[in-house]
Amino acid sequence: MNIIYFLIGCSILLALIFLAAFFWASRTGQNDDTYTPSVRMLFDDELPADKTDIKSDEDHT
Repeated sequence: MNIIYFLIGCSILLALIFLAAFFWASRTGQNDDTYTPSVRMLFDDELPADKTDIKSDEDHT
């Protein structure tokens, strides 16, 4: 019976930790940007500026 009280106490403590983490994330602005994720898939990926790693067939002959 004592283990049930221990597990209830641990679960309440864990729930309070997650609640504090949620309030910290919302206060620090972690979820403020609601526009960018909805249009991110519409933008093209930028090509890498350094193309020296790509070797052409002419280099091998």
